[in-house]
This record gives sequence, C-alpha cells and structure tokens, in this order.
Amino acid sequence: MKNMERIIEEFKLHGGVLKTSELKEIGLSSRQIKSMVQEGRISKIKYGYYELTEYIPNDHVMVARLFPDSVIFLESALFYYGYIDRVPREIQIAVDRSSKTTKYDIEYPMVKPFFMESRFLEVGLETIEIDDVKIRIFSRDRTICDVLRFEKKIDYEVFSSAIESYIKDPNKVIRNLFEYAEILNIRNKVQTYIGVRL
Repeated sequence: MKNMERIIEEFKLHGGVLKTSELKEIGLSSRQIKSMVQEGRISKIKYGYYELTEYIPNDHVMVARLFPDSVIFLESALFYYGYIDRVPREIQIAVDRSSKTTKYDIEYPMVKPFFMESRFLEVGLETIEIDDVKIRIFSRDRTICDVLRFEKKIDYEVFSSAIESYIKDPNKVIRNLFEYAEILNIRNKVQTYIGVRL
C-alpha cells in the first residue's frame, strides 16, 4: 500500500477530509480504500468522503469540504466573529434552495441548512481560511442582517448579544449593512435596532 505518511499528509493538506477521487489521485485503488476503512485507518463520513480516524478536523473545515457551495451562517457566523460565547449545537449553513435536503443528512458534524434563493447567497459573501481550506462565510454586516431577518428563530439572549457586539465592533461597515438591508428588504428593521444607536 501507498506510504501511510504520504496519505496522512494529504489528509492534513485538505483539512482532514478527502474525496474518493482525491484518494485515487494519490494512487489508492478502491480495494485499498475499502481495506483502510476495514482496518480502521480511515472512516467514511458520507458517500465519497473520508476522514482520518485519528485526526480531528475543524468542524467548519469539514463542512466546507463536504458542502463547498454552502456558506457559514447565522449563529455559526456570530460565533466565528466573537459576537456570541455559546458554541452553536449544530453548524448553520446557508444553501441554495434547489439543493436536495437529504444531502445534508450526516451524523457528524451536525449541520442545519437554511435554504434560500441563490442570489442571496452572494450578498456579503466572504472567504476565510482555516487549516489551508477556503471557507465561505457571510460578512459581519450581512450576518447582522440575517440576525434581524431570522429574529424569531434565534434565542433572545443570542439576538441581544449579537446586536450589542456588532454596535461595538470597530470592523463593522455601516454602508455595507444598509446596502445588504436594502437587498434583503429589512432596511426599517436595521434602522430601528441599529441605526438609532450609531
């Protein structure tokens, strides 16, 4: 079998997750992949995706590798920006509403998809890097718009903390906030909760 050190290195270069095609690119056959699963060296996450058994990848990295078109969303984005202290129970992601709901049914990491029109997936979209893996996330200004849009789906404490943290954040861009609010049709809400306090 291919040198195990090389395989481990390849997994680490891809945030701990490799596709079947990527394993084959480094010279592993389907039989060798199956054998590695049976030996407990790698484990299947979902169809076509594997992780190293003894390597714990960052959850956001795993989600980005499993669902490259998804965007880190709402409470997961709030936690990334340090607006809330509580780690969300599941990773919330924004996805195209035309995508199949069943594709997000995975045991780990737990994900909660929010389905939306594809044009809204580009509004305030940014890319960050964790463990050399590019991860799509909404900007802090767009995230606050989402907090206001989904107010009824968020715990009041999370909602309050997010608004307070955003107002104090020196990295916020108010121009962007109002631009996104216009596109997402929540300009009045932004004015009510944030505009009057700036």
